[in-house]
Amino acid sequence: MNDHLTYPGKGKEAAMTATVSAQRLAKVFVEIADTLVDEFDLIEFLQLLAGRTADLLDASPVGLLLADQHGRLEFMAASDENVKLLELFQVQNQQGPCLDAFLTGTPVVNADLQQAADRWPLFAPRAVQAGFRSVHAFPLRLRAERIGAMNVFSSRVGGRLADTDVEIVQALADVASIGLLQERAISRGERLSEQLQGALNSRIVIEQAKGAVAQSRGVSVDEAFRLIRAYCRSNNLRLGEVANAITTDLAGIPELASP
Repeated sequence: MNDHLTYPGKGKEAAMTATVSAQRLAKVFVEIADTLVDEFDLIEFLQLLAGRTADLLDASPVGLLLADQHGRLEFMAASDENVKLLELFQVQNQQGPCLDAFLTGTPVVNADLQQAADRWPLFAPRAVQAGFRSVHAFPLRLRAERIGAMNVFSSRVGGRLADTDVEIVQALADVASIGLLQERAISRGERLSEQLQGALNSRIVIEQAKGAVAQSRGVSVDEAFRLIRAYCRSNNLRLGEVANAITTDLAGIPELASP
């Protein structure tokens, strides 16, 4: 039995097959749904979404931006540090595929970064310099409401997404949007913009904690974040509260303070 998703296409796309197997896809959707439960942690949820999307697309780096209470996109999560820096550059310069996807509510697909200098004169050269050759961006949306966007990068020349993969990634983004809106804005009666602003504030502390653990352990920032998240999961603690503890008294958490 073929466990890969295949769909009829048009023209040259007709022979393309989604790179995502049905089994892997089902596992990711179940994992994301299982995260939207009590003790919901927004930062951990977005990090999970970025990481699992990257895994589904053969380790294509992924970054996530969310809108703050003023409607400005801010960096929230990335599958690796290189993408984080690029997302921050995109936000700082208010230019790039995520902003386009957020403003229009439609995906930006298979954009050739080496040919995109006219479209994104600051972002495109910076992305190429970082080693990427193509980019895709997907809005986090629920009908007309847009709350952020997700970038998928590729370092391969001509790194294109098949139509079916585009549908899969957008579906993941849509599921995440529904979860965020329902879990926080509806189920708990909170204003979404206020909740997102709180998450943005937590993100600052988490970045400080990653740097502290990286310096103390003599590891990369990506590895430091992996260690922090593993500690949270093994001790059933929230990412934000552990980050606060690290920035306040790293020595008090010997598992993270020492190699």
